[in-house]
Amino acid sequence: MGTTQLESVQEPKYWHLKTVLSEALDSDFAVGEILPNERDLAARFGVARATLRQALEQLELEGRLQRRRGVGTTVAPPRVGVAVSTDQREWADGVGGEAWQPLDSTMAKAPAPVAEMLGTDPAEPVHVVRRIRDTQGQAVAAELLYVPASSIPDLSAIEAPSGPVRARSVLRELRRLGLQGQDRSVELGSARADDAKELDRLPGAPVLVVTTRYFTVDGTAAVSVATYRADTCRLTFGDSGALEISHDEQPERQAS
Repeated sequence: MGTTQLESVQEPKYWHLKTVLSEALDSDFAVGEILPNERDLAARFGVARATLRQALEQLELEGRLQRRRGVGTTVAPPRVGVAVSTDQREWADGVGGEAWQPLDSTMAKAPAPVAEMLGTDPAEPVHVVRRIRDTQGQAVAAELLYVPASSIPDLSAIEAPSGPVRARSVLRELRRLGLQGQDRSVELGSARADDAKELDRLPGAPVLVVTTRYFTVDGTAAVSVATYRADTCRLTFGDSGALEISHDEQPERQAS
């Protein structure tokens, strides 16, 4: 990466710097290589460190860079493709292939917005299933699945009180409900401390939050809040309505 002073440009300086840095990543750096520190980069390009940080943050959001604890800023590998199926059977299995892997299940109060979606009292404990998803050996998403006790009244009290066994029991009962449909929203957010730890990100790193509400004939049966790494995942909606995560550069479309 040679020394380059930025010339006067019409576009924001950080955006022009992002373009220059992106070209340098393609020509001068390998995947996983650590970038020089901010002071050296700012001096090399003749910009303020605040401008440099804006450019680096944009490159991180676009999946070109990763910021890792105790390592620094590295060149990111290509974004991985992960299909997020609308098939309720795949959703409920929690085993095999690239499916969600259940980690734990406890009884706890749902956040107020989730309780409102579930139609439950905010003070009422619900089943909270925690799952993680690995793709190509990399954790790409973490999920909290909220299930009212009324949705699965047949869950045996003899089952394990917590842990993966309990989580699979909750998922098994959900699978028996015969879900009738779902709705889904996607928004850009910041990683909470727990999600950041599971996804090997820094707290506050950009993430994609996918909230899904599952219905039966009687109403809302469960709500899923899944957090995806924004640096490695791209959400797209196919013609079939299935939500996918891919590495292509097709324009994003909103859910119908």
